[in-house]
Amino acid sequence: MHWSTIDAMAAEALRILGTGGQTYSFSARFPDLDLTAAYKVAMAVRGVREARGDKTVGRKIGFTNRTIWDQYNVHAPIWGWMYDSTVHTVDEVKGGFSLSGLSEPRIEPEMIFGLNQTPERGMEPFDLLGCVGWIAHGFEIVQSIFPGWVFTPADTVAAYGLHGALLIGPRHAVGGDRERWLEALSTFEIDLFRDGELVDQGRASNVLGGPLYALKHLNDLLAHDPSSPPLAAGEIVTTGTLTRAMPIAAGQSWSTRLHGVDLSPVSIRLR
Repeated sequence: MHWSTIDAMAAEALRILGTGGQTYSFSARFPDLDLTAAYKVAMAVRGVREARGDKTVGRKIGFTNRTIWDQYNVHAPIWGWMYDSTVHTVDEVKGGFSLSGLSEPRIEPEMIFGLNQTPERGMEPFDLLGCVGWIAHGFEIVQSIFPGWVFTPADTVAAYGLHGALLIGPRHAVGGDRERWLEALSTFEIDLFRDGELVDQGRASNVLGGPLYALKHLNDLLAHDPSSPPLAAGEIVTTGTLTRAMPIAAGQSWSTRLHGVDLSPVSIRLR
């Protein structure tokens, strides 16, 4: 795909960013859009955002939950960049998180890793835990600039990886207890509540067998992608939704309950 087309898609995504607007899918207009080109679009968007003052702080992994692949007709994970302007702690939004500027937002309960060491190529989950300084549970707010959440995998990569915001709950140090964390992060279960009503349930195994396996997938993927930088110490990685991605609206309250893992549940109010 010609660089002029990549730049045109990046410019359109940037015009929509923060407006709540939407557009026709890129793939419908540019049939030769593939994942390789889409990640070039994402890098172009990143460059402009950083020039505007955003700082890249990590990555989100999307479509790791195999139970929702058929719903979106996406059958493999993707990833996208996260920024200091989109990543917050739950405490920072106690007064309510604003959905203003987001396009058809949905909420995803996820597991989040803070890397304190740079992973090596080919690391297995147990070894990757040695690169994780802290683990947290939180919500990713995702969005689609394509109406009705109809897109191809390449579309999602070009459109910020569907990332809108990440809200991080209390952080828990891994320390030297990797065996316990490895077991818990492969077997835990989660309940998701809207306004106190149970609306969905999930489990660790939905996410490629567990969040650490999602981290391994990303690390392996980047090892074979010379156009994208590998994971590095200091990055935050959120590993994909444990339940269905649920539509959200201002005025709602969302919360979780965890079973089998020593992490704090989270709750937020939307405005």
